[in-house]
Amino acid sequence: MLSRRTLHPRSSTTLSLLLLLLSLLSDHIRSATANVFIYAGCSQGKFQPSSAFETNLNTLLNSAVSSSSQSSYNSFALGNDTTSPATAATPPDEPAVYGLYKKCSAKSVTNDEEFFRRRDDVLADVEGAIGFRVSSSGLVEGFGQCLGDLGAADCTACLAEAVGKLKSLCGSAVAADVFLGQCSARYWASGYYDTSSDSSNEDEVGKTVAIIVGVVAGVAVFIVLLSVCRTAV
Repeated sequence: MLSRRTLHPRSSTTLSLLLLLLSLLSDHIRSATANVFIYAGCSQGKFQPSSAFETNLNTLLNSAVSSSSQSSYNSFALGNDTTSPATAATPPDEPAVYGLYKKCSAKSVTNDEEFFRRRDDVLADVEGAIGFRVSSSGLVEGFGQCLGDLGAADCTACLAEAVGKLKSLCGSAVAADVFLGQCSARYWASGYYDTSSDSSNEDEVGKTVAIIVGVVAGVAVFIVLLSVCRTAV
């Protein structure tokens, strides 16, 4: 004959309180997740106080906060010569002409027809991307990408503008990045980024450690809560 196991009233009360506590805790964790500090990376270079860069940066951050209720994703970049009124008045339907940021490598090549041919092949392929594309030709690599909500025609137009900026602004640089308002493009000679400073490696290590610590902490909390549940039952 099978016997039915019943919970003691005290155990039942304890279990109910525990479930209520877990429910409140999970709600708190969900509400706090967006504000939990995970990782931050800071450049070695510093901008001058009260400079045009600081003014543009403050405008950028304020704009990102104020527009967060209007769009699910925001990406902004301002050049040193961008004024606050110009930034605020930028037409949203012209993604390829605002928010320019470019970075050209200090190292360049001269009279290397092979490099320029390979670079142009990569950039031509990147220019035709719809959303995201990685390309390579010989010893030159590159990629282009657009924001996820950008249509195919606008993405192509934006990348065409970015590729044009790469060539006109960076010339014979062996590596270059250009970020426009809603797209970005990059190319580099193979091995160029392998010779970067140790600070970038330390940056990646710090990010990895932060992620591992977060995962381990989450698993530990789960195990503790599971043990408490079993004890209460």
